[in-house]
Amino acid sequence: MTQKELLYLEDAVNHESNIISIVTDTINNLENEDLKDFMENKLNEHIAFKVELINMLEDYANE
Repeated sequence: MTQKELLYLEDAVNHESNIISIVTDTINNLENEDLKDFMENKLNEHIAFKVELINMLEDYANE
């Protein structure tokens, strides 16, 4: 993996962290349960994607 690709993965992890934070804050401010459920599903998608990205970085580090 090139240095540029590693930097991209790091940026993507940081981006997902920001999105997770924003979505969490949004959920805490919502009153409508349907919207909360929708946003919680999106939150779980972003958490899963962040974990995938971190696993890719860890796999590279272990090579």
